[in-house]
Amino acid sequence: MLMLGRWFGIFALALLPLTASAADIKIGLMCPLTGKWASEGQDMKNIVALLVDATNAKGGVAGKTITLVVEDDAGDPRTAALAAQKLASAGVSAVIGTYGSAVTEASQNILDEAELVQIGTGSTSVRLTEKGLQRFFRTCPRDDAQGSYAGKTIVQGGYKAVALLHDNSSYAKGLADETRAALEKAGTAVVFFDALTPGERDYTAILTKLKAAAPDLVFFTGYYPETGMLLRQKKEMGWNVAMMGGDASNHQDLVKIAGPEAAAGYFFISPPLPQDMDTPEAKDFLKAFKDKYHAVPVSVWAILAGDAFKAIEGALAAGAETPDAMAAWLKNLKDMPGLSGTLGFNAKGDRVGEFYRVYSVNNKGDFVLQPQ
Repeated sequence: MLMLGRWFGIFALALLPLTASAADIKIGLMCPLTGKWASEGQDMKNIVALLVDATNAKGGVAGKTITLVVEDDAGDPRTAALAAQKLASAGVSAVIGTYGSAVTEASQNILDEAELVQIGTGSTSVRLTEKGLQRFFRTCPRDDAQGSYAGKTIVQGGYKAVALLHDNSSYAKGLADETRAALEKAGTAVVFFDALTPGERDYTAILTKLKAAAPDLVFFTGYYPETGMLLRQKKEMGWNVAMMGGDASNHQDLVKIAGPEAAAGYFFISPPLPQDMDTPEAKDFLKAFKDKYHAVPVSVWAILAGDAFKAIEGALAAGAETPDAMAAWLKNLKDMPGLSGTLGFNAKGDRVGEFYRVYSVNNKGDFVLQPQ
């Protein structure tokens, strides 16, 4: 009898960690840990993990520990669909991610059918929040807001003949369309509108077509790897036309690809860079990030994953633990301090507030904030 009692006690003790683990709250993160956007994904993972650790060090949320479940989407829609299925089966309460509108779009229906809240980060395509999905949100602005700001920036810059180049992705095509509409409304001529094929190594042919259109500004709305190649090859062919980008250019690898000399003078619009975020929350976060990783985040997009976690944490702390309760809480969120600025969402799930800025690249390859 004593032996049986002792074994029962040991068995009961063995169950304790399982019982405690069952009370944890799991948060999913989809990010590109491999592929051409791997640096973005690594920072997304590092930032959210840092915030999770900080929350757990303070006792968690409502006495529960946060567990982060990470899936690599490789910056690819098909891989993203598989990652979403894995997260939907992992018992997570909400999903953060991901980077790239087409990649996020591939995961939307899967996570919605699983009745999970999803907060996109670097996914700005307008249609993502026009589908009526009640549990989808994003911490980044959308393309129509960016297109309007891009048009205003171009007009204020005095450009008269603009070439619009995209890469046929949901994000880049959407931004090009919205910018064209803004420019046509302002009476600015769009002399070229076409797409390149992302991932190629030689863009001489498309650059030759662009040059023949005689623009005084080229606005490429795609991502930084192709932007860097265009800048480098534009310089190699001796064409000195001004070139502009959208917020997918906001990555220091652009300068590595183009070279500082070719990148000099390039400008882009974007939410503020990490070093230009001046709120107390941002300063505390950046110090903690530097202390742990001995670097700064490569761009704003990974920081927007941190904003997504802050929003989810706020909902959980308010007692909104079910997906529908969390979604309702988020739609009423206004002016919550975040890493990139105040957080809030409208009824569609879009982030509210305006925080675009203009940056130019100097001769050293630094991104310099321009006066507003």
